[in-house]
Amino acid sequence: MSDSTETVVQADPSVLAGLDAWRELPVKQQPSWPDPEATARVSSQLATLPPLVFAGEVDILRERLARVARGEAFLLQGGDCAETFAGATADQIRRRIKTVLQMAVVLTYGASMPVVKMGRMAGQFAKPRSSDTETRGDVTLPAYRGDIVNSYDFTPEGRTPDPQRLLDGYHMAASTLNLIRAFTQGGFADLREVHSWNRGFASNPANQRYEGLAREIDRAVKFMEAAGADFDELRRVEFYTGHEGLLMDYERPLTRIDSRNGTPVNTSAHFLWIGERTRDLDGAHVDYFSRIRNPIGVKLGPSTTVDDMERLIDKLDPEREPGRLTFITRMGAGKIRDALPPLLEGIKTLDATPVWVTDPMHGNGITTPTGYKTRRFDDVVDEVRGFFEAHRAAGTFPGGIHVELTGDDVTECLGGSEMIDEETLATRYESLCDPRLNHMQSLELAFLVAEELGDVR
Repeated sequence: MSDSTETVVQADPSVLAGLDAWRELPVKQQPSWPDPEATARVSSQLATLPPLVFAGEVDILRERLARVARGEAFLLQGGDCAETFAGATADQIRRRIKTVLQMAVVLTYGASMPVVKMGRMAGQFAKPRSSDTETRGDVTLPAYRGDIVNSYDFTPEGRTPDPQRLLDGYHMAASTLNLIRAFTQGGFADLREVHSWNRGFASNPANQRYEGLAREIDRAVKFMEAAGADFDELRRVEFYTGHEGLLMDYERPLTRIDSRNGTPVNTSAHFLWIGERTRDLDGAHVDYFSRIRNPIGVKLGPSTTVDDMERLIDKLDPEREPGRLTFITRMGAGKIRDALPPLLEGIKTLDATPVWVTDPMHGNGITTPTGYKTRRFDDVVDEVRGFFEAHRAAGTFPGGIHVELTGDDVTECLGGSEMIDEETLATRYESLCDPRLNHMQSLELAFLVAEELGDVR
């Protein structure tokens, strides 16, 4: 990330008046806070805290995503489905970063293309839910909406939304970002250390393949060193953060005015996306996100029409600026080959160049007879292949991949080279929401994407 330290200040209410227009619009997926006055006090406190990211970093990311939109780079975004406060440990954060860096090395070297690296980290604490409540036996309680809202513990105390958790989420994000910056700027991410990133991971065909790639990189680096190349820049990498911009009582207070140009920036993350449940054109989320300068993503499901897409572009990217808008498709393996091509043909008529990213996770969920939410790795792979096939046919650029993953050796998704089956799921199923690819499966997917991207190049 950038070393930018420019001042970002909270503007007076008149400057930010437009940012509060969302308050008069329908707003979905918000908790029922039991004490609105307490929530307002917490929001006011959040508004006084330092920004989590800097406006200059946001500007650089827009430039990087503009390169992706032009087909000159690829976006890799990965991380937890829902971060937990208990999971914000140095070891777990390091393993997640390590996994994303390994995937990026595979993509960069395998496809000969720069990779923009982004974590679903330092803010992915909230989750939309299909129901406001959960019933177990004769007891009905509020649904778990992520650690930033309430607890997973199925008790009245645990499930009652607590605005103090908004502050806890801010501080967890700050400590996570501190570690991200240390790991990515202090030498841990040095490309000459690619072998060390495999330490601590069990032997696996994906890791063995990665080791082979690392040896090739070593040879290339040594050759360039012998030729007199300066490798100081290899010690650090740009690493951005993103999350679903869901909770308005968190996102709005962390919106600041850039003192350099007077424009609003959401300083909770470099990149934010709007989920399919909250992308109503006349809703609060789209209105708010249309007013900030951050690059914005929008999830598109299989029912999305060209008209839906055009209206979203008109609202969120009226200037048609490359790097501003990313469409994240989550169609499902069985639907992507039918649902995506009309959108890719339609975009050609709209004078717009969004970044196209595939989310091969959310459209492929299943529940086993034993009650585990899971995904088949083969379905994830098939959706990725369908994404690339559709772009090749349309002549458009497949710009990225958005994956729920962890650096731990969990057993949450079926299949992969480890052949995780339904019986194995129970051995290390740790997610509180959606199933994630483990470290091995993530590397396997990276090699597949590198092959597909190599064909595009």
